[in-house]
Amino acid sequence: MNHEALTRLETLYRDVGPDLLSYLRRAAGDLHTAEDLLHETFLQAARRMERLSQAVSVRAWLYAIARNVAATAYRRKRGTERLPAELPAAAAADDPRMARMREAVASLPETLRETLELRLRDELSYEEIADVLQIPVGTVRSRLHHALQRLRAALV
Repeated sequence: MNHEALTRLETLYRDVGPDLLSYLRRAAGDLHTAEDLLHETFLQAARRMERLSQAVSVRAWLYAIARNVAATAYRRKRGTERLPAELPAAAAADDPRMARMREAVASLPETLRETLELRLRDELSYEEIADVLQIPVGTVRSRLHHALQRLRAALV
Protein backbone atom coordinates (compact mmCIF):
# COMPACT_ATOMS: atom_id res chain seq x y z
CA MET A 1 0.00 0.00 0.00
CA ASN A 2 1.45 3.35 -0.99
CA HIS A 3 1.78 6.35 1.31
CA GLU A 4 -1.18 8.20 -0.24
CA ALA A 5 -3.51 5.23 0.27
CA LEU A 6 -2.32 4.79 3.85
CA THR A 7 -2.90 8.48 4.58
CA ARG A 8 -6.39 8.23 3.07
CA LEU A 9 -7.19 5.19 5.22
CA GLU A 10 -5.95 6.93 8.37
CA THR A 11 -8.15 9.93 7.58
CA LEU A 12 -11.16 7.67 7.07
CA TYR A 13 -10.43 5.90 10.35
CA ARG A 14 -10.34 9.22 12.17
CA ASP A 15 -13.44 10.64 10.42
CA VAL A 16 -15.75 7.64 10.09
CA GLY A 17 -14.27 5.27 12.68
CA PRO A 18 -16.23 6.61 15.69
CA ASP A 19 -19.56 6.27 13.86
CA LEU A 20 -18.66 2.78 12.66
CA LEU A 21 -17.64 1.81 16.19
CA SER A 22 -21.06 2.89 17.45
CA TYR A 23 -22.75 0.90 14.69
CA LEU A 24 -20.64 -2.17 15.42
CA ARG A 25 -21.17 -1.86 19.16
CA ARG A 26 -24.91 -2.12 18.64
CA ALA A 27 -24.36 -5.17 16.45
CA ALA A 28 -21.86 -6.87 18.75
CA GLY A 29 -23.23 -5.86 22.13
CA ASP A 30 -19.93 -4.98 23.74
CA LEU A 31 -17.15 -2.49 23.15
CA HIS A 32 -14.29 -4.99 23.00
CA THR A 33 -15.89 -7.04 20.23
CA ALA A 34 -16.93 -3.86 18.40
CA GLU A 35 -13.34 -2.60 18.45
CA ASP A 36 -12.15 -5.92 16.99
CA LEU A 37 -14.81 -5.67 14.29
CA LEU A 38 -13.81 -2.07 13.55
CA HIS A 39 -10.20 -3.10 13.06
CA GLU A 40 -11.29 -5.96 10.82
CA THR A 41 -13.44 -3.50 8.84
CA PHE A 42 -10.47 -1.24 8.15
CA LEU A 43 -8.26 -4.22 7.37
CA GLN A 44 -10.82 -5.30 4.75
CA ALA A 45 -11.00 -1.71 3.48
CA ALA A 46 -7.20 -1.61 3.13
CA ARG A 47 -7.33 -4.78 1.05
CA ARG A 48 -9.93 -3.19 -1.23
CA MET A 49 -8.56 0.35 -1.57
CA GLU A 50 -8.77 0.11 -5.35
CA ARG A 51 -12.58 0.00 -5.01
CA LEU A 52 -12.68 3.21 -2.99
CA SER A 53 -12.52 5.40 -6.08
CA GLN A 54 -15.61 3.62 -7.46
CA ALA A 55 -17.69 4.17 -4.32
CA VAL A 56 -20.54 6.66 -4.60
CA SER A 57 -20.16 7.35 -0.89
CA VAL A 58 -17.01 6.44 1.03
CA ARG A 59 -19.04 6.35 4.24
CA ALA A 60 -21.56 3.92 2.77
CA TRP A 61 -18.71 1.80 1.38
CA LEU A 62 -17.22 1.49 4.87
CA TYR A 63 -20.62 0.75 6.45
CA ALA A 64 -21.16 -2.03 3.90
CA ILE A 65 -17.81 -3.55 4.82
CA ALA A 66 -18.61 -3.20 8.54
CA ARG A 67 -22.01 -4.82 8.03
CA ASN A 68 -20.40 -7.79 6.28
CA VAL A 69 -17.70 -8.09 8.94
CA ALA A 70 -20.34 -8.05 11.70
CA ALA A 71 -22.47 -10.61 9.86
CA THR A 72 -19.48 -12.91 9.47
CA ALA A 73 -18.67 -12.56 13.17
CA TYR A 74 -22.30 -13.27 14.03
CA ARG A 75 -22.33 -16.43 11.92
CA ARG A 76 -19.15 -17.62 13.64
CA LYS A 77 -20.59 -17.01 17.11
CA ARG A 78 -24.13 -18.14 16.34
CA GLY A 79 -23.47 -21.66 17.53
CA THR A 80 -22.05 -20.58 20.87
CA GLU A 81 -23.73 -17.30 21.81
CA ARG A 82 -26.22 -14.89 20.30
CA LEU A 83 -25.29 -11.25 19.74
CA PRO A 84 -27.86 -8.85 21.24
CA ALA A 85 -29.89 -6.67 18.88
CA GLU A 86 -28.99 -3.54 20.81
CA LEU A 87 -27.40 -2.28 23.98
CA PRO A 88 -29.61 -1.71 27.00
CA ALA A 89 -30.65 1.92 27.26
CA ALA A 90 -29.45 3.35 30.55
CA ALA A 91 -30.63 6.96 30.40
CA ALA A 92 -34.23 6.33 29.40
CA ALA A 93 -34.68 3.01 31.19
CA ASP A 94 -37.36 4.40 33.51
CA ASP A 95 -39.42 6.10 30.81
CA PRO A 96 -42.27 3.73 29.84
CA ARG A 97 -42.68 5.52 26.49
CA MET A 98 -39.09 4.71 25.57
CA ALA A 99 -39.56 1.11 26.64
CA ARG A 100 -42.63 0.86 24.37
CA MET A 101 -40.69 2.45 21.51
CA ARG A 102 -37.77 0.03 21.95
CA GLU A 103 -40.19 -2.91 22.00
CA ALA A 104 -41.93 -1.62 18.87
CA VAL A 105 -38.63 -1.18 17.04
CA ALA A 106 -37.41 -4.61 18.20
CA SER A 107 -40.62 -6.19 16.88
CA LEU A 108 -40.02 -4.88 13.36
CA PRO A 109 -38.82 -7.40 10.79
CA GLU A 110 -35.03 -7.36 10.48
CA THR A 111 -35.04 -5.69 7.06
CA LEU A 112 -37.20 -2.80 8.28
CA ARG A 113 -35.36 -2.44 11.59
CA GLU A 114 -31.92 -2.39 9.99
CA THR A 115 -32.99 0.19 7.41
CA LEU A 116 -34.55 2.37 10.11
CA GLU A 117 -31.48 2.15 12.34
CA LEU A 118 -29.11 3.08 9.51
CA ARG A 119 -31.26 6.16 8.84
CA LEU A 120 -31.94 7.30 12.40
CA ARG A 121 -28.98 6.09 14.45
CA ASP A 122 -26.25 6.26 11.86
CA GLU A 123 -27.74 9.19 9.93
CA LEU A 124 -27.00 7.69 6.53
CA SER A 125 -28.71 9.14 3.47
CA TYR A 126 -31.15 7.03 1.47
CA GLU A 127 -28.46 6.57 -1.18
CA GLU A 128 -25.90 5.48 1.41
CA ILE A 129 -28.35 3.01 2.94
CA ALA A 130 -29.03 1.62 -0.53
CA ASP A 131 -25.27 1.13 -1.02
CA VAL A 132 -24.82 -0.52 2.38
CA LEU A 133 -27.75 -2.90 1.94
CA GLN A 134 -27.19 -3.32 -1.80
CA ILE A 135 -30.79 -2.49 -2.64
CA PRO A 136 -32.43 0.21 -4.79
CA VAL A 137 -33.14 3.62 -3.22
CA GLY A 138 -36.86 3.01 -3.83
CA THR A 139 -36.68 -0.06 -1.63
CA VAL A 140 -35.03 2.02 1.11
CA ARG A 141 -37.88 4.53 0.90
CA SER A 142 -40.46 1.75 0.97
CA ARG A 143 -38.87 0.02 3.97
CA LEU A 144 -38.69 3.27 5.93
CA HIS A 145 -42.30 4.05 5.09
CA HIS A 146 -43.47 0.61 6.23
CA ALA A 147 -41.33 0.74 9.37
CA LEU A 148 -42.85 4.09 10.38
CA GLN A 149 -46.36 2.83 9.64
CA ARG A 150 -45.79 -0.20 11.88
CA LEU A 151 -44.31 1.93 14.65
CA ARG A 152 -47.26 4.34 14.55
CA ALA A 153 -49.71 1.45 14.72
CA ALA A 154 -47.83 -0.18 17.59
CA LEU A 155 -47.64 3.01 19.61
CA VAL A 156 -51.24 4.19 19.20
